[in-house]
Amino acid sequence: MNSDSELIAFLQEAISASPDNLPLRRRLAEVFLSHGNGIEGERQFRAALRLLPGDPALSLGLARCFHLQGKKSQALALLESLEGAGKASPEAQNLMAQLLLDEGRNTTARQLFPQNEVSHEDPIDQSKEETGGWEGSHRERPKISFQQVGGMGAVKKQIRMKVLLPLEKPELFKAYGKRVGGGLLLYGPPGCGKTYMARAVAGEVNAKFFSVAIHQILSKWHGESEERLNQFFEQARRLTPAVLFFDEVDALGARRSDMQGAAGRSLINQFLAELDGLDDNNDGLLILAATNSPWHLDPAFRRPGRFDRMIFVPPPDLEAREAILRIQCQGKPQDKLDFAKLAKRSKEYSGADLMAVVDQAVDLKLEQALESGAPQPLVTRDLLKALAAVRPTTGEWFASAKNYALYSNEGGQYDDILQFLGLS
Repeated sequence: MNSDSELIAFLQEAISASPDNLPLRRRLAEVFLSHGNGIEGERQFRAALRLLPGDPALSLGLARCFHLQGKKSQALALLESLEGAGKASPEAQNLMAQLLLDEGRNTTARQLFPQNEVSHEDPIDQSKEETGGWEGSHRERPKISFQQVGGMGAVKKQIRMKVLLPLEKPELFKAYGKRVGGGLLLYGPPGCGKTYMARAVAGEVNAKFFSVAIHQILSKWHGESEERLNQFFEQARRLTPAVLFFDEVDALGARRSDMQGAAGRSLINQFLAELDGLDDNNDGLLILAATNSPWHLDPAFRRPGRFDRMIFVPPPDLEAREAILRIQCQGKPQDKLDFAKLAKRSKEYSGADLMAVVDQAVDLKLEQALESGAPQPLVTRDLLKALAAVRPTTGEWFASAKNYALYSNEGGQYDDILQFLGLS
């Protein structure tokens, strides 16, 4: 099996274990596109768009797959919808102009995109594979702390006891045999602020924050994924105190029993070795990870010294929902919005759901403004109407999580889910 086939096989195995993992879907779609497989690329981009409808980058990828297969009308229709919504990137505009030129609509292409130098390169060549390495990672000193995280008092309390206090008072905790640093796994429904909470943790301890994306680790070359992972850990160890954050960690740490390829198992073994810090000292290095599907993580990751501390991040509570709605409505025309009432009506909505609610209300208001010719302020009934149209997305997650919490709850690791659902 060549290196390209190994990468595709690894991604497919990981997706079979975590089918709703958007970064994995995106990566697999990009790999198929880069290899000229428009049919499989289309299938994966469509699956990704079901997880994140309307995403401009995913839509562009799908349009490229259409173009690759000769489905030029479908590609053009998709790109025109992006342009009409004001979401077309320069790359999307370039491809759209190229399609217009192919149809002989030269004038339209020049009128729409006079600033673009329309290229006739193959769209595959334009979607260059991203390289790994530390230089490409997201490194920052977060300016947010727990003060900027509205509500979520129970989650903050757990993090403070399990993570922050040991870092602030290491000698006291070491006297009782408690570790300083180590691994912490944040889990819960998608869109509930796990990544935001991770940044706030780094801000609380004034540590550097390194967010590692899946595509920066995975490589089609044999052994390179393991080498990249090692480089990330080594750099973070040299810059402690630091927080190393892996989002959608189940993509890198899926159950080895579910994998047939040696490449996936080798990467997991490397990850476990880095967490153990056998050849390096992990003192002062906090490894945070987030996942929507902790039950898909290899059990070895949950052993002492690794991600043995799990914290459930539920949908935002009443206070957090009110704060999210206020932030999302900032800078928009509004008139006496009753955020407390809206927060009470939006139980079980994730942060992402609440953003969608505000977007829906704004779209309706824009239609009115276009008809009247003047901006119309948002009022409470606009958001209540949007709440009725946008249903919370957390229900499906809890339906699945409930089964694991009831029947695969070794050591009470999912007791927080049962408590949230009122089943404990």
